[in-house]
Amino acid sequence: MLKRLLAVFTATFIALAGIAFAAELRQDHPSTYVVRKGDTLWDISAKFLQKPWLWPEIWQANPQVKNPHRIYPGDVLSLVYIGGRPYLSSSGPQIKTGDAIGAIPLSQIEPFLKELTVVNDVKSLPYVIGLEEDRLLSSAGQVAYVRGLSGAQPGQIVQIARPIQDYVRGTKADYASDLNYQGDRLHQNWAVHWAAGGPSRDAPKNRRGLLGIELSKQALGEITQIQGEIAVVVLRDEGREVHVGDRVLPAEAAPYDASFMPIGATSIPERARVLSVSNGVNTAGPHFVIALSVGSSDGVKNGTTFSLWHDGALLPDTVANKSLYLAKKDKVAMPDDFLGHAMVFRTFDKVSYALVMDGIRPVRVGDLLKSPDATQ
Repeated sequence: MLKRLLAVFTATFIALAGIAFAAELRQDHPSTYVVRKGDTLWDISAKFLQKPWLWPEIWQANPQVKNPHRIYPGDVLSLVYIGGRPYLSSSGPQIKTGDAIGAIPLSQIEPFLKELTVVNDVKSLPYVIGLEEDRLLSSAGQVAYVRGLSGAQPGQIVQIARPIQDYVRGTKADYASDLNYQGDRLHQNWAVHWAAGGPSRDAPKNRRGLLGIELSKQALGEITQIQGEIAVVVLRDEGREVHVGDRVLPAEAAPYDASFMPIGATSIPERARVLSVSNGVNTAGPHFVIALSVGSSDGVKNGTTFSLWHDGALLPDTVANKSLYLAKKDKVAMPDDFLGHAMVFRTFDKVSYALVMDGIRPVRVGDLLKSPDATQ
C-alpha cells in the first residue's frame, strides 16, 4: 500500500512539474524550428521560452552525439513531450557544416575575448624597458627589450598589454578609475571616490579593496634571446603601438571558450553590481558589454544570467507630513526598477564581462544584479 501511495505521489509530482514547466513556454512558440546561420542559443530559446536562460532544462541531449549540447545551421529543433514535460530535440545532417551556434553573438563580444584581460596585480608584471634603436613606437618585426621575464625561454610567445582601468570595492559602492601605462590613476575622481565611500575597510590595506585591473592587449611577440635579466622580444603582429612601460604576460593558447550554455544565477553576493559600461559611455542597452563586480571566486561562470535592477528611489512623503522639511526627513524607499537581463561570457577572479541581452530601461554603473527571474 505504501509503495503504491509513493508511486502515485511520484507520478503526480512529475506531472505537476511538467505542467509547471510547460507554463514557461511562450504561447506563440513554434512546434519546429530550423536553425539558421547567425542564430544564437538565446535567440532560439526565446522563441520557445518566456525565460531563455532555462534552455538547458528543456534541451534533450542526444548521448550518441559527441557534443550533444551543440546545434548547427540546418538542424531541425522539434518540441516533444516526454512524461508530460516539454523537451527540444534536434535532428539534422549527419555531417555538420559550419560553426556551432553560440550562446551569444561572437561579433558583439570578440574584442572583450581577444583584446582585454583582468589581473589582480600589474606592478609585479615584466615590462618593456626599451625599443629597438630608441624608437618611441614599435610595430611588427621590431624588437622590444623586456625586463623581469625570469625563467623564460627563447621561442615562447608573450602578449604585451597596457593597463586601462582598475575596479575597486568601496565601502558604499564599487567603482572604476582610469589608469596610465604604469598602472597609476590618471586623475583622482573625488566625486566618485566620495560617493563610493573610498576603498573597503575590511579589505587588506595593500590591496586597497582591489577587484581587478583591466589591461588591453597591444601586440604579440616571440622571445628570441635572453641576456641577463633582459629578454629580446620580436613583435609578431601589427597590433597596436608598443610603448616603454607596457606590461608583458604569457600568451593564452585558448583565451576563451564560446561553447557555454545559458544558466540562471542562483547564489548572488549582496554587493553584486555593474562596474562599468563598454566604450566609456554612461548607459547600456541590449548588446552592450558591461563589467560586473562578481567573478569565478563567487561561483560565476560563462553563461550565468542575471537580471539587472536600479535601486528604488527615496521619495519624501508629502501626504503624511504637513511641511516639506518634515517630508524630506520622512523618505520612503520605492521598489527597485527592473532593467533587463545580462549573460556572462568571460570571468576572472572577482570581475566578469557580460552582454546585455534584453532591456526595457537603460543600464547604468552601480545597478544591481539579481536572480534572472527575480520579481522585485
